[in-house]
Amino acid sequence: MHINIRLFAGLAEVIGTSSLSFHMHNEEATADQLKEQLSAAYPDAAAQIQVSMVAINREYAPGDTRITGDAEVALIPPVSGGESVPDCGETPDGLFSVNDQPLDAEALLDKVLDQNHGASLVFVGTTREMTGEQRTTALYYEAYLPMALGKMQQIGHEVRERWNAHCAIAHRIGLVGLKEASVIIAVSAAHRDVCYEASRYAIEQLKATVPVWKKDLGESGEQWVGADPAAAKFHNT
Repeated sequence: MHINIRLFAGLAEVIGTSSLSFHMHNEEATADQLKEQLSAAYPDAAAQIQVSMVAINREYAPGDTRITGDAEVALIPPVSGGESVPDCGETPDGLFSVNDQPLDAEALLDKVLDQNHGASLVFVGTTREMTGEQRTTALYYEAYLPMALGKMQQIGHEVRERWNAHCAIAHRIGLVGLKEASVIIAVSAAHRDVCYEASRYAIEQLKATVPVWKKDLGESGEQWVGADPAAAKFHNT
């Protein structure tokens, strides 16, 4: 069975391609078996493959999930956040977007304001220069676009269901310089305590589940954040 697999971030760099046609030894295979056979075929990438998640048809797949030849398969390294041509897009309602242009906090906030809501918050994540002794000059972001937008929509739905709040998210990809925004989350709700809680939930879920990766560009070279297999953790909640 042949499977077409999309690869991202440091994993794509080690294997040398962002799209791989891979022949499985058996006609029926699970997500775990795919990782095992990929690790054997690409030993230099084995450590990264083992800490990655398999996504099937844009959803994270448990290890025993069966893979068919016509499935859309992606190998998702631990998310942290590329070097590829940016792939931009947004949901039809305009609430969730991934693009390579500077982000506009005021415009995003306007999408969630409601005359019946008395509180609104805007979270802005920016590129910082120093992380301990490590100096950063810029960050480079990559995303698995269709799945990223779907997971953002899921976060918005959960925020609406749990807190009766509105949520919009914009994430930057490509090169993001110092003090520039990489992600903006706007939330509005009836009261401030609810708004704070919903906003915190949205950013934590984005960091845990949305397939976006970042490469740190600094004085000492370039490194994918979260790419160290010994330290990598993946949270799927």
